[in-house]
Amino acid sequence: MRTEDVLAAIATGLWRWDNASGTVTLDGEAARLLGLPAEPVTLPEVSVRSRFHPVDWNEINGIVNLAVAEGTLAEARLRIMDVDGRVMRTVRSRSKPVANVSADGRTDYELIGTIQEIAEPQPGTTAVHTPITGDWRRSREAFLLDAGRALAEARSTAEVLRVAASLSMPGFSPDGLAVFGMAGDRLSIIGHHGHDAGDETPFADMRMDTDYPAAEVVRTGRAIYLPTPEDYKRRFPATWPLAQRFGRTSWAFLPLIVAGRTMGAWMAAFKHPVSFSPDERSVLTTVARMLAQALQRAGVAESERELTTGLQRSMMPQLGPEIPGMTIAARYVPTGGGLQVGGDWYDMIPLPSGRFALVIGDVQGHDVRAAGLMGQLRIAVRAYASEGHRPDAVLSRASRFLAGITDSYEEGDHLSPRFATCLYVECDPETGLLEIARAGHPDPAVRMTDGTVLMRPTAGGLPLGIVADTDYPTTRFTLEPGETMMLCTDGLIETGGHDLDTGWARLRAILESDTHTAAHEGESLEKLADLLVSAVHGPSSHHTTGPLADRREDDIAVVLLCREGPGCGCGTPLTHTPRPVRRTMLTVAQAEPHRIAGARQQIRELLHDWSDEDQLDSAVLMVSEMVTNVLMHTDGDALLMAEAIGELGERRLRIEVADSSDEPPHKRHPGEMASSGRGVLLMEMLADTWGVDPRGEGKSIWFELNEQAKPDSLPGL
Repeated sequence: MRTEDVLAAIATGLWRWDNASGTVTLDGEAARLLGLPAEPVTLPEVSVRSRFHPVDWNEINGIVNLAVAEGTLAEARLRIMDVDGRVMRTVRSRSKPVANVSADGRTDYELIGTIQEIAEPQPGTTAVHTPITGDWRRSREAFLLDAGRALAEARSTAEVLRVAASLSMPGFSPDGLAVFGMAGDRLSIIGHHGHDAGDETPFADMRMDTDYPAAEVVRTGRAIYLPTPEDYKRRFPATWPLAQRFGRTSWAFLPLIVAGRTMGAWMAAFKHPVSFSPDERSVLTTVARMLAQALQRAGVAESERELTTGLQRSMMPQLGPEIPGMTIAARYVPTGGGLQVGGDWYDMIPLPSGRFALVIGDVQGHDVRAAGLMGQLRIAVRAYASEGHRPDAVLSRASRFLAGITDSYEEGDHLSPRFATCLYVECDPETGLLEIARAGHPDPAVRMTDGTVLMRPTAGGLPLGIVADTDYPTTRFTLEPGETMMLCTDGLIETGGHDLDTGWARLRAILESDTHTAAHEGESLEKLADLLVSAVHGPSSHHTTGPLADRREDDIAVVLLCREGPGCGCGTPLTHTPRPVRRTMLTVAQAEPHRIAGARQQIRELLHDWSDEDQLDSAVLMVSEMVTNVLMHTDGDALLMAEAIGELGERRLRIEVADSSDEPPHKRHPGEMASSGRGVLLMEMLADTWGVDPRGEGKSIWFELNEQAKPDSLPGL
């Protein structure tokens, strides 16, 4: 005997409900139990759902969700309805939910199980809900599980109210909802659902002593249930006319209590009669408690967001008035610790001399204390700069200030001292002269007019606050027309698992790739700032991950300064301009011989597209020899200046190294084993021309190279 025959003999049918395709497959017995012809059939979901009582259909959704969560069978009693709305029979369904993951990643369920007829209720009786029908207890647990999860995930008051409006309670779904709050001695409406705009006006500013259910609930902290309109009219005759016009039949008003304090009331109104049985009251009470906690969490979160947003706006200043010939853009992105403001900051400060200063810094840490120290330090730097102090003096005073306040923190609160990195740039908008003092901060980068990006090595000292009395040397160079300088904190460099080297390489690629877009399409500096932040902290950042673990725990601050000129994309672009001069400048101090390696790297970056590699190696060798000779044979610093002039393939390179000594170099003939004395010989052999120019104080040694051949492919064309 077949299995189907055995099941049919005991009035049990088989069904398969595919939620993904929206179809239901029934065998003959299952079709008969649903009031259809007794033959196998596959029907749309809507055709089968119309056979169930609406209340039971609402309950089975919760039962299935609970079975999925618990990994058990979904069991329920379902009333089968005829076309006249009468109950034909009651069946018991036992099904196993099977999860299916679609190609787009969405999870749908397929129910596979049985349907069996049971004795209650008798055919022909009116469908009346009982606590047994639909397995009330399991349905209630499934509903509360879903409601609790949804309310816990709501992040704002508006989201909490949307979740509350979508709740379909097992066996009785409200037609109208309202959440009341308190504003002094007045009742206010936080939100409502199921009402038209303006319906809340009579209740929006009601006195707390008004004879209204929500007001009494807030005053007493006890729930009020009104199963019929007569109950409402009898208990609250004064406000009954206000409620009568909505056409509701039953009402429940429950207190919203958090930590023993009533913070408001929740109204659930029904168009169909609800008796408010103990089970129904239990569900409503539990929902009210979850709703109160969700509103409390949302209120605290919104207050924190408002506080941190206001703090961020007050600490992150505007860039100030426009500066003729200059364009400035800045971004601040808090990324760590959940706090919307951290230790990074930037500032633009008008100076008494008519110049302006750009400041960017990073206080150690990502907590409230770091934000507080940042605010104090920013104000101190602005005050010192506004007094007219030079960049080195500003940072020296700021270091003394930070050391003083962190020492007081340490003594009073047993907290470890904090330090801060900082880069201070004083800019002359007329000449483009930049004077930079650096305290442990990353060096600035400059995008030249032809798109070449150079890191500008600058002299620097210890981070602020480590040693109270610290000297900060000043580096000077000129930002040429059309060039853009980038200042940033280490968050922009290292976000995405990068270290300083790989992070700089990534930023250089972004800056260079944006050159032609900015030049030819007139893109603004603001969009370049967005591009930098998006590339290291946006959806595409996973394409350029670094060798380290990406924890995204640091804030990001970036400032861009463009001196408007041909090809920069900030001012009015010119139709035709000659290829701009590519220029760099670097100082190597007597106490910093390690910076000779930085000088060699500067020359290689400056001539990254030079057509003759041998000439490039020769230039690097001569630069290294010239700078080393200054440090060895004089008492002063070496000032390196390099510029490349002309079109690609036909350029002229000129490099000068100036020092404060009047003693000219001498041509010597070193022996085979000598370790020095070949500088002049090298320039005679490798340079196209070279010479020594006396200056008022000191001299300048220079050489020139002419690019030998036009490259096969010109970058950027």
